[in-house]
Amino acid sequence: MNSVAKTFWWCPMKLTSKDKAFLEKLKALLDEKQLRIESKEGGSKKLILRQNYGDKIARAFGVTRQGVRWRFDRLFNHVYVEAYERVWWIEANFGTELRHHAMAIARQRIELRKRVAELNQAFRSQSGGGKP
Repeated sequence: MNSVAKTFWWCPMKLTSKDKAFLEKLKALLDEKQLRIESKEGGSKKLILRQNYGDKIARAFGVTRQGVRWRFDRLFNHVYVEAYERVWWIEANFGTELRHHAMAIARQRIELRKRVAELNQAFRSQSGGGKP
């Protein structure tokens, strides 16, 4: 198996708590129109951040501009796009008949994660805010 296939199927990228914090900050900056996401068409297509890309943005994220660029590229041009590549490959080989079931499973998992987070929050508030 070549290295591309090995990375593609056996080493999926996971989202971290830093990724979640980055995405939340990015969403706020996009909503405030301080940043925007565009598609770069020249050569290999990719998503890029545009607009005020200076020190203010680096301070908002708490990392250097290069750090903002790296995390954005990893999340949007790797994790996000590769998720669609996986779906495309599975549906190209097995058809789209299972999509409805896969979406139902995904919705259920999301709801379960939300419930666990709510229970953890309730437990922390009852136990004085410390970690269990």
